Amino acid sequence: MTAEAGGADLETLSRVVSRVRTNIERVIEGKPDVVHSALVVLLAEGHLLIEDVPGVGKTMLSKSLARSIDCTVRRIQFTPDLLPSDVTGVSVFNQNTREFEFRPGGVFANVVVGDEINRASPKTQSALLECMEERQVTVDNTTYQLEAPFMVIATQNPIEMEGTYALPEAQRDRFMARVSVGYPVEAAEIAMLNSHTGANPLDDLEPVTDAAEVRKLIAIVNQVHVSTAVQRYAVAITSATRRSDELSLGASPRATLHLVRAAKAVAAMDRRDYVLPDDVHRLTRPVLAHRLLPSVEAAMSGRSTTAILDAIVATVAVPDAG
Repeated sequence: MTAEAGGADLETLSRVVSRVRTNIERVIEGKPDVVHSALVVLLAEGHLLIEDVPGVGKTMLSKSLARSIDCTVRRIQFTPDLLPSDVTGVSVFNQNTREFEFRPGGVFANVVVGDEINRASPKTQSALLECMEERQVTVDNTTYQLEAPFMVIATQNPIEMEGTYALPEAQRDRFMARVSVGYPVEAAEIAMLNSHTGANPLDDLEPVTDAAEVRKLIAIVNQVHVSTAVQRYAVAITSATRRSDELSLGASPRATLHLVRAAKAVAAMDRRDYVLPDDVHRLTRPVLAHRLLPSVEAAMSGRSTTAILDAIVATVAVPDAG
């Protein structure tokens, strides 16, 4: 790819991302960082976990992102009685043809909104493992490919809340990033009262891009250059989490991959065709924190996973050049 073509592609990406961001912010007031993180995950071909208390707009964020793209969208409400087959699909015997036919489940869409994912049992949660990692579903020894782009946007309530199940480690590790919406500032909450009490703003939200264009943007992100120094920096950070005495579970190699892919998306959104060490550094919290488990001693002393991660990252030498 020539420099001229690369510059034009990055301009296109920036323009489309700006349209999507503006569209989402018509619904989500005063949360630019959360919206930015969601767009990074989309362009990096990852999956997003939104964790917070009820009523702060987790589902609204996921729905507004989904509606901003003219593509197939499915919503799955996770409940204790939800079955794995409700997620992946099931083979049903057709009396007329005398054959089994496959009825797709909720994951057969470009954007899958999993609402309150940790209210379902771990068995049902694990129905997402194959599709999130391999972009496919296997039912009765038959494998069905999922159409690109494919993104799972899941919301969950804090584990201390009643009726929740902890996400298995393998499930958490498949989410590229975890974000928290948080309570809005006073001005944003007043603006929300003005815009949301008359009608649902989602009803007026129109798509500003489509699946084909998103696929092109993902291809542009894939062309972003990552130097050896930046690669070593990302590996040094994740390796340091594995050696920490304060963590019983460090970051996986998949976490390193997600960290670099997300950094490429951030660089592209900043109209750069190369990744800076700072891109990796600013993504460590959303990409790594939810994958880590504190040791018993660290948990008993009240040390949060985020604080432990920040301390680890501070010890890793930052390379001079990107």
